[in-house]
Amino acid sequence: MPVPDPFLQGLARGWRVLDASRLDEGQVFEADVIIVGTGAGGGTSAEILTQAGLSVVLVEEGSLKTSSDFENDEAKAYAELYQEGAARMTADGGISILQGRTVGGSTTVNWTSSFRTPTPTLKHWAAAHAVTGLDAESLAPWFERMEARLGIAPWAVPPNPNNDVLRAGCEALGWHWSTIPRNVRGCWNLGYCGTGCPTNAKQSMLLTTLPVALEAGATLIHGARAERLVIEDGRVVGVECRGMNATLSRADGPRLQIRGRHVVLAGGGINTPGLLLRSKAPDPFERLGKRTFLHPVALTVAQFDQRIDGYYGAPQSVHSDHFQWREGVTGPLGFKLEVPPMQPSIMAALFGGHGVEGLARMGRLSHSSVAIALMRDGFHPESQGGQVLLRGDGTPLLDYPLNDHLWDGVKRAYLAMGELQFAAGAETVMPGHSHARLSRDWPDFRAQVGRLSYALHDVRLASAHVMGGCTMGDDPRHAVVDSRGRHHQLENLSVLDGSLFPTSIGANPQLSIYAIVACLASRLAEEMNSQRHP
Repeated sequence: MPVPDPFLQGLARGWRVLDASRLDEGQVFEADVIIVGTGAGGGTSAEILTQAGLSVVLVEEGSLKTSSDFENDEAKAYAELYQEGAARMTADGGISILQGRTVGGSTTVNWTSSFRTPTPTLKHWAAAHAVTGLDAESLAPWFERMEARLGIAPWAVPPNPNNDVLRAGCEALGWHWSTIPRNVRGCWNLGYCGTGCPTNAKQSMLLTTLPVALEAGATLIHGARAERLVIEDGRVVGVECRGMNATLSRADGPRLQIRGRHVVLAGGGINTPGLLLRSKAPDPFERLGKRTFLHPVALTVAQFDQRIDGYYGAPQSVHSDHFQWREGVTGPLGFKLEVPPMQPSIMAALFGGHGVEGLARMGRLSHSSVAIALMRDGFHPESQGGQVLLRGDGTPLLDYPLNDHLWDGVKRAYLAMGELQFAAGAETVMPGHSHARLSRDWPDFRAQVGRLSYALHDVRLASAHVMGGCTMGDDPRHAVVDSRGRHHQLENLSVLDGSLFPTSIGANPQLSIYAIVACLASRLAEEMNSQRHP
């Protein structure tokens, strides 16, 4: 029996959902609030603002795909649901970036891991970046609210063998490990979270907050790129948009105008600062687009005698923070240990190798396990992150220089992951490096890691977490927005997404976005209603 599609049911009830490519040239929309982006920040904001009685228009550059469209097909999903067809990368090609672009944003395609913002991170923001009102105690009720709203709880099902390698290795070595909370209800444990959930178990914005907003009368325009903010006398008076073409590769469709009392930018790291740059937004202290962070991810591949079949089952259910804070908050790069899903296409890119060698590695996919280290960038003086720039056509691009501080983190992460995988019973382990080979024991692996080159394109790096670029803080000399998410120079503009963060989170960021945005959007709703009804 087919799984019901709540979004299609809502459309049948008359939700106002519009494909920009089918609209008239020059069409004008008006609302109390314009929200650019429909991911964790945009979806959370939309629900809160509409429930407060405010009219909302949401703009989404990606297309509308629902559970009826999700077929556990990597090629189809990467092309349709990800930024730049899942080929987004930093300017020099050093880091591949997986980032969603569809209704629901990255929440539609992420792997469901949901952590509260670590307390050391929040304390660092207050001490080093003049962030106020967002300490652990103040945020606790917002975390609780969003955890209840989105079904976030530790995964109660036994981990799949890929995650169990991480657990077993940590236990053998006496390292910390814990079960990961996931935002799911009635999960079928399929393992293809990254291609969109066909069973509506993942509590993404597509299934939760956006339907509530649409039921309350919000308008959603998808397939529309927000090209420019119209700025007059220190205020944003409108957003100029343009419809995307059929492949979402170019904005050459109808031009649209949206006018509103307040504008919320929630396009995520890279896209939100990109829109502000295109709009020539005030930036007197040249902070816009700076300090963009990625949790750069290094990996190791292990082969086992027994089957792992890491493409089945919840992609992430075990993690380790053993190396996250041990060098201090501002010391050498700390990192969180996790595992990724192991679908064939994404693994082919990560395994590396060419010809017969690459074929041999993929031939062992069913018996392979991958560990990943999410490196906590942005806390050390030598970890300044990247800068969002604009290409000639106005699309955003992240320049993220790689330096010795990062390479030191990569080397330590390789050693930690290799030791863990051998402790879990691996027959061979290989670093994610262009010149790596399979090591048959821990001493050989350790020696190999010591001999490898640490340079651009040699080390295989990826990221699924883009943060910063419109960093918050109450000192406008160092921040784009204040601690409420309000732009320092534009009085009716808020940034409510992961681009707010002054550093990386040190954990998968979706719950941080949900809770912090829920807090800030609720304050915004109160302010706007008090202005309307003094």
